[in-house]
Amino acid sequence: MSFTLRKACSDDKKRIEELFIAMLESIYTEAQSGYETGYLDKFFTGGDDWICAAECNDTIIGYIAIEVHNETEKFVYLDDISVSEAFRSKGVGSALIKKAESYAAEINAAYIALHVESSNTSALKLYERLGYSVRCNEENRFFMRHDICSSDHADLQTENIQ
Repeated sequence: MSFTLRKACSDDKKRIEELFIAMLESIYTEAQSGYETGYLDKFFTGGDDWICAAECNDTIIGYIAIEVHNETEKFVYLDDISVSEAFRSKGVGSALIKKAESYAAEINAAYIALHVESSNTSALKLYERLGYSVRCNEENRFFMRHDICSSDHADLQTENIQ
């Protein structure tokens, strides 16, 4: 199976929203409403926050929302990651995460952080396999972190996605 990674644009919002709802419905039993109106706009302003989309046959099959935070130290927060059910366990999620790691290294972020629902065992296993560790158990979800060393990701760096 072949897919490409690209920077998402505002025209992709509808498909990203569909994948977000599908991800929520795979975790929770109650109906999900999706993102609040206007929430995704911050990823399309040309700033540090962006969405990387995985595409196969001109269809977005997954995405990862990447936020840059400049607090006591710069870090990247993976806001959301979703892969279409038909494309799970085929390397799409790993490729999206590795792209986020490459970006974090390029901007000299100290680490990548994320939250994962404790019931989402397949995602938890993926993150652990990729080197993320649980730093805090927050009742029904885990806070995970992966430290970034720029030299570790030199082989992942590709041209900047514009």
